[in-house]
Amino acid sequence: MKKMVFLFAFLTLMTNAQTIKVTTGKVERLEKFASKFVDPRNVDVWLPEGYSKSEKYAVLYMHDGQMLFDPQSTWNKQAWQVDSIAGKLMAENKIQKCIIVGIWNNGQKRHPEYFPEKVYHTFSVEQKKFISDILIKRKKKDSEFKPISDNYLKFLVTELKPYIDKTYPTYTDREHTFISGSSMGGLISLYAICEYPKIFGGAACLSTHWTGIYQNNDNPIPNELISYFKNYLPNPKNHKIYFDYGNQTLDSLYRPWQLKVDVVMKSKGYTSKNWTTQFFSGKNHSEEAWRERFYFPLEFLLKKDEK
Repeated sequence: MKKMVFLFAFLTLMTNAQTIKVTTGKVERLEKFASKFVDPRNVDVWLPEGYSKSEKYAVLYMHDGQMLFDPQSTWNKQAWQVDSIAGKLMAENKIQKCIIVGIWNNGQKRHPEYFPEKVYHTFSVEQKKFISDILIKRKKKDSEFKPISDNYLKFLVTELKPYIDKTYPTYTDREHTFISGSSMGGLISLYAICEYPKIFGGAACLSTHWTGIYQNNDNPIPNELISYFKNYLPNPKNHKIYFDYGNQTLDSLYRPWQLKVDVVMKSKGYTSKNWTTQFFSGKNHSEEAWRERFYFPLEFLLKKDEK
């Protein structure tokens, strides 16, 4: 099966031209990357300026891949523009040479793929119905909510990562493998480093969606999430974790929960060497806001080793 996945991805890579514009480097698209765990989806692989098969690169996996590069290609005409930011930091010798793997989300299945599945199983029948009803009301789902994030992470770790490591000249170890996202993408990034601490050496979680259902009142989710992470956070000796949040629009909900998470981080032995939480006053929940500050997590996770 793995050989079939590799072959399919290779063939699509060769036959699909770049369809998005970047300001530095280039993007190779793996169109409809096949998986036995989740639905096929596009994966955009950004290669930096001067990319060479004779060098080795760290890898940053990012969720919501269709929102990362070209604002003219996105639904809201906003994008992180990670090519510009990463390219500039590499040119300034501030971060390791890396490639960025943008994994497209799956529309209506985005919430189920990004919601920590093991946390959901701790809820009562009544709580699960409450969560489903809220998500249906907010048009995030059109039927009963059932997380499938464990399969999403299996796709990432056992299918996509092996293909990336086979196709590109990457460092395959934990110390050079990172994961990042915003909102629900921040939540699944933290879940990923907890579930696969031997795979990921760092996670950047921007505007982490601690509420899960877009409200704080009568919400059982945040405390259960925090309880899970308290039990499963990886060893601070060989992992880095970045958090941030603003205080406008949806970000205005996050402060009380992020403060509780910060207490947990300290209790588990994390210090300024391997963890930071940044607050950005006046900033909202948008790609433009994340673009403005994306250089912070990039430098925190991929800072060059001091010789």
